[in-house]
This record gives sequence, C-alpha cells and structure tokens, in this order.
Amino acid sequence: MLFKYIATIEDDPDGGFVVTFADVPEAITAGETREEALTNAREALGLALRGILQDGGNLPEPAAKQGTPVSVEADVALKLGVIQAFKSSGISKSELARRIGREEKEARRILDPDHATKIGLLQEALHVLGMEVTVSVQRAA
Repeated sequence: MLFKYIATIEDDPDGGFVVTFADVPEAITAGETREEALTNAREALGLALRGILQDGGNLPEPAAKQGTPVSVEADVALKLGVIQAFKSSGISKSELARRIGREEKEARRILDPDHATKIGLLQEALHVLGMEVTVSVQRAA
C-alpha cells in the first residue's frame, strides 16, 4: 500500500497557492508559499483519507498521472495500512485483539482513524494481519 497521490498546485487569485487532488476531492488546501501549500497538502490528504475510512468508505486508488506527488505522514500511512489490511482480513476486532495480545477496546482504538496509536503497535497489528512495513526515503517534491 502506497499512500501517495498526485496533487495539482495552482496560483490562488487572492495570493498564494491552492492544492487539490483529483483522486481525493475531499482534500483541498492552500498556502502562502509553494512549500507551505505542500506541507498543508500532506496534512489535508491524511485527514481526507482518514475521513473516508471513518465514514466506512474504501480508499481511492491513486490514478492521476500529472502533477506533484504527495505522500501522507508516516504515522498516518501506518494507520491507514492497518485499517485497510484489517478490512481485507475478514477477522473480527476481537480476533485482532487476541492476535496482538490486547483487549478488544485496544483493537478498536487501533482501527479508529482518528485515534493516535504508537508506531510499534501499528507495526505489530500489521504483522498479525500478514503485512510488513517497508520504509522508503526519497527527495521531497
């Protein structure tokens, strides 16, 4: 799962820049400078994707080809990955809790897009769901 989407950055007639995502229309933001707009875009993208999951939807596949690639923050990517893997697993929250050796309320928190979860626990959840985390570091757009 790669949580990288293509953004369109346009001049705002009132000054600054507006950022939109064709694949995630819920994610719209702006900034006074291009750098600020891109920083805000990462946050807006993460919020929009978490909102889609919170509403019970499925994350859109990145399809846009032209523009500026924007990735969500690492902790958000892990949270989104856990939720996606859980939805595909067909197991219950109780079973996830059993597999990670925690109470069911902890599994509910892990699967809550808006609940902050420590990276180690997200990695553990991904592992019991048959996934692993790989990290890629590259030059920013």
